[in-house]
Amino acid sequence: MTTDVAAAKRFYTNVMGWGAQDASMPNLAYTFFTVGNAFASGLMGLPEAARETGATPRWIGYVGVDDVDATVDRTRRLGGAVHVLPTDLLNISRFSVVADPQMALLALVKWLKPRRQQLGELGAPGRVGWHELLAADCQTAFDFYAQLFGWQKADADIGRAGPYHLFTVRGQTIGGMYTKPPLVPVPLWLYYFNVGDINGAAERVKARGGQVLEGPVEVLGGNWIARCADPQGAMFALEGKRNHRIGYFVSASSPALKPKRG
Repeated sequence: MTTDVAAAKRFYTNVMGWGAQDASMPNLAYTFFTVGNAFASGLMGLPEAARETGATPRWIGYVGVDDVDATVDRTRRLGGAVHVLPTDLLNISRFSVVADPQMALLALVKWLKPRRQQLGELGAPGRVGWHELLAADCQTAFDFYAQLFGWQKADADIGRAGPYHLFTVRGQTIGGMYTKPPLVPVPLWLYYFNVGDINGAAERVKARGGQVLEGPVEVLGGNWIARCADPQGAMFALEGKRNHRIGYFVSASSPALKPKRG
């Protein structure tokens, strides 16, 4: 959701190599970003009513549920908030926008026609490969999501900034949660897009007017990550391999330091 749809479209198609497909409907201008023939994400303007309440450009992740209305009711009972009531989008889906008790936004979706992302797609180029919550309090945030969605806790890494809790969905680890540092003003979900070369993607971010806020830094498994912001201020992250170049040559060695995620 952005304050400049045309600029955001140019930025992400260049940085990510996504295609763009118009999917506008009456009273709603919408663009699908695509990888090949598959949808990867979407783009729309930040509604004026949301801007008036102080909302800023951001990525919102969608969690698939069996019953949007029941999940909205459960969100309220667990202390969360509802920003967009359950709504049918033509004959495509039923969705709602909610926030956890610490006010990190996310959306709920039920596809009205069979459509389910396979977890195996997490490693595919151009897709979101990691979901990360920067919480006001990591442990209470995890308790909320475990009750709401049944997510399970995996291992916890203890780093300099505190514990980093991994979580699993249907047996696959898809993300982590940690207590945000003070410089992050509000809790939020951060989404990591898979790229082929982290150096090249980070350079494209800067060349197109975005910012690289942190990184690239190496994480366990040999991948590298960079946390970024687009020209309108929406935060996102990149994950991929790194080509180590010395002049025109590629180094065969890589740094020994491998900090953990978070």
